[in-house]
Amino acid sequence: MIDEVLAIARDAADVVMRVYGTQFVVDYKGPQDPVTAADREANELICTRLERAFPGVPIVAEESEPSTFGAAFGAAEAWFVDPLDGTREFVDRNGEFCVMIGLARAGRAALGVVVCPAFGGGRTFAGDERGSFEIARDGSRRALRVSETADVRDARVVVTRSHRAPALDAALAKLGARAVVPTGSAGIKAALVASGEADIYLQPGRAGKRWDSCAPEAIVAGAGGVFSDTRALAFEYASGEIENARGLLASNARLASAVQALFRSEDRAPR
Repeated sequence: MIDEVLAIARDAADVVMRVYGTQFVVDYKGPQDPVTAADREANELICTRLERAFPGVPIVAEESEPSTFGAAFGAAEAWFVDPLDGTREFVDRNGEFCVMIGLARAGRAALGVVVCPAFGGGRTFAGDERGSFEIARDGSRRALRVSETADVRDARVVVTRSHRAPALDAALAKLGARAVVPTGSAGIKAALVASGEADIYLQPGRAGKRWDSCAPEAIVAGAGGVFSDTRALAFEYASGEIENARGLLASNARLASAVQALFRSEDRAPR
């Protein structure tokens, strides 16, 4: 299955890069929410190919009509698709965007593919319950493992480049991490954690939607990491909830416990 999904994601990334090389038009679905032909065309390609390869498995995709999402909730399996994660970065032409396809089974992230065609010279990541890996241009696969950093003060934290909010700055100040690196795309930030190139990916408050977390979660988990909301609650993909309203945290287990403890202490603090 993972090889088939990789092929679909790579073809979608080719579509994205074709548009990237043109003077594309930027539309807006809402304030600060751009969309381009790359989003729409990659969405169409991915959904068509997934339906053909895996008939009957419902799809929740960012650029599809929300009226089509209902079949996914309560289903044994469902796809969660972000055809262009990091559209703002795509528009800014800084290379920090990717194609993400995730599969949830029994409401939990089970498989993920993240293809980053313009980041780091082009990088591809994948993972499932057997483990996570990066695929080189020659097809070779390198196993991924989260870092062993144990002290938050030694951590390298990747954070949003485009959705910075006061809650994030407040959390970072309390953590006192060694380095904070703004980076576009949830998929790229999660892949950096899975590969050990970063120690923590943190986003308090709203952290996108389920298509922003499913593939990244599978890859981080396959690399031995923790992926949850900031209060240590798991993401549920069959509940009907789309918003990641309670934040997002990806890290190794020891650092995740420290960050979660910080947010729990805030919950207990007098108002």
